[in-house]
Amino acid sequence: MQYGMNLLLWTSDLSDSIDSVLEQLKEMGYDGVEIPLFDLDVEKYARWAQRLDELELRRTAVTVRTEADNPISSDASVRAKGLEQNRRTLDCCQALGVETLVGPFHSALGAFTGKGPTEDEWKWGVEGIRQMAEYAQQCGVMLGVECLNRFECYFLNAQADLVRFVREVDHPHCRAMYDTFHANIEEKSVSQAVQTCAEVLCHVHISENDRSTPGSGGVRWSETFDALHAAGYDGWLVVEAFGLALPELAAATKIWRRMYESEEQLARDALAFMKSQVAQRW
Repeated sequence: MQYGMNLLLWTSDLSDSIDSVLEQLKEMGYDGVEIPLFDLDVEKYARWAQRLDELELRRTAVTVRTEADNPISSDASVRAKGLEQNRRTLDCCQALGVETLVGPFHSALGAFTGKGPTEDEWKWGVEGIRQMAEYAQQCGVMLGVECLNRFECYFLNAQADLVRFVREVDHPHCRAMYDTFHANIEEKSVSQAVQTCAEVLCHVHISENDRSTPGSGGVRWSETFDALHAAGYDGWLVVEAFGLALPELAAATKIWRRMYESEEQLARDALAFMKSQVAQRW
């Protein structure tokens, strides 16, 4: 198993201010970090690859699309922009040495039409991600497509829909990820959800029901880890937690109150929690 920490708890971009955090995470015992890719500056990430290599921290990454570059827009020019941005993100992944790119890059985050996805939107989504996967293969990056809860996205909400989507994309560099926060909202059975996506699962976000320290809240953790073990999962477990450090992200994730002692405490406790759950089963 590989253990990672999503840097969105501290920052939305790599800068010198995050260097001490990276050192702390390495000292704690994390295998890698998950890096937000919103500023698509390829040269910057090439420079950061050397620093992360020095720290012996492996990399995954996360990105999103917006209404301006929505891959399932009815406007063909907007869809083309979405594909362009997804490919640019993969260029950054290649420069940074990212193994897996995850996130809801299939459609615009937080954009709603008042109904579920149409047949055309589904078709555009499959076509766009297939093209993205072809480029990901050239870049040596695996795609981990993410479904989100109904309050953040309408295109893909449940693991069953995500698996159907990934299978229609039908490309070896396009797989599915599982997020405990979203599943806690959308799935009637955690065990069934994990079993449903087991064959195409490549990445797992460990996220508490209130986005604070994993293991401290209401997510069905025993059932989750039992299901991952039964599925034979042996990949990335990445902590995804949010706080108040980034005002824009706090507004987007609806975080209004502090729910942990410190970012360092959350990271340490989360790693200990994941390792204890794995040690009990694997």
